[in-house]
Amino acid sequence: MTRSEARELAFILMFEKTFTDDSFEEIIEKATEGRELSLDRFAAELAQGTYSHLGELDELISKNSQNWKISRISRVALSALRVAVYEMLYERNIPRSVSINEAIELTKKFATPEDASFVNGVLGAVEKSLPPEEQKNTK
Repeated sequence: MTRSEARELAFILMFEKTFTDDSFEEIIEKATEGRELSLDRFAAELAQGTYSHLGELDELISKNSQNWKISRISRVALSALRVAVYEMLYERNIPRSVSINEAIELTKKFATPEDASFVNGVLGAVEKSLPPEEQKNTK
């Protein structure tokens, strides 16, 4: 599984979470059993890490989305934003530009060009608000 495929899988799991109160473990279990998906290590870590930091990620997204409440952001855009912001904060070996580009591509694939433009703008603002890349947080 490529990193792009793993990101897409993490994104899909985060998207599914927006529709249910099931635990994240239940979502993963249903996805792996019902669709016979297999999570590679990177996809699992990305999905779990994103889920475990949702409050922090949503706060950062909200601060950088200029007058957009989290509840107004499309589920696709929000899921892509959450995964990308998690990567930007916690994945030391992934350049932020890669995280941003991957989120934009996922949004283009699953939503509208307007959503992709919105995601690009929010992630650009998030990137500017963060310390230099070499000072990324640790998990």
